[in-house]
Amino acid sequence: SPRLEVRGGRLPAALWAQRGLVKLYLSGAGLRELPAELAALRHLRTLALDGNELLEVPEALCRLPRLAYLYLGRNGLQGLPPAFARLQSLRCLWLEGNFVARFPRALLGLPGLHSLQLGDNRLARLPRALPRMAGLRGLWLYGNRFEEFPPALLRMGQLRVLDLDRNRIARFPDLAGLAGLRLLSYDHNPVRRPPRVADAVQLVGDGAQEYMEAREERLQGLRSQGEKEEEEEEGAEASPAAPGDGSPLLGDAEGGGAALPGSPGET
Repeated sequence: SPRLEVRGGRLPAALWAQRGLVKLYLSGAGLRELPAELAALRHLRTLALDGNELLEVPEALCRLPRLAYLYLGRNGLQGLPPAFARLQSLRCLWLEGNFVARFPRALLGLPGLHSLQLGDNRLARLPRALPRMAGLRGLWLYGNRFEEFPPALLRMGQLRVLDLDRNRIARFPDLAGLAGLRLLSYDHNPVRRPPRVADAVQLVGDGAQEYMEAREERLQGLRSQGEKEEEEEEGAEASPAAPGDGSPLLGDAEGGGAALPGSPGET
């Protein structure tokens, strides 16, 4: 793909002629606005505008029907326009390091959004309608202004990654009911003990190491107990007949664990 120079925050007119463009990286280019011609890049799937000087999301950006990965971190944004809800192909959105004080309502109209990065903003609460975002798997809320655990999160059973690092939450509710959760970061919050979570959850925070070691010991004990009981049962039911169907032994049903990213990825 051709390399086009951005000088003094101005984009070359030739850029808008690249109608087949799929990825466009304009990070740290000193941009304060984007022209309406951006909407002509209808095949765009990845757009990186992080580290610029945008004070609002341009209208033209909301008219990119195939946009899936959008980087808007480290700008001067305070919110998103209602038209942002048109981006129905969006899968991963980075909004970290902006000035967002209210959760953008337009995001509630994006049930296909998979990863939402809202770290280092000014949020203190989340909307009750958050569970409408049924596709959400990763939510990064570190470095915000939460003083209470947002109750809407208790109804987000599909979340796999939840990062609440560097907030002001003193008490966490019982999170064992969040069936999908695999990683919870609660570090740098004024909590006295680790939050209660399901056994599959990796914890990051003060006291988490001891909590997980104690949990592993308890689970190991339960496994040993279960194996012992199974051996006793098998001994009682031992039969001389060999299995006749020739079916192979089933291996580990779960397979290898997938590595969890520290931030949303282009997947």
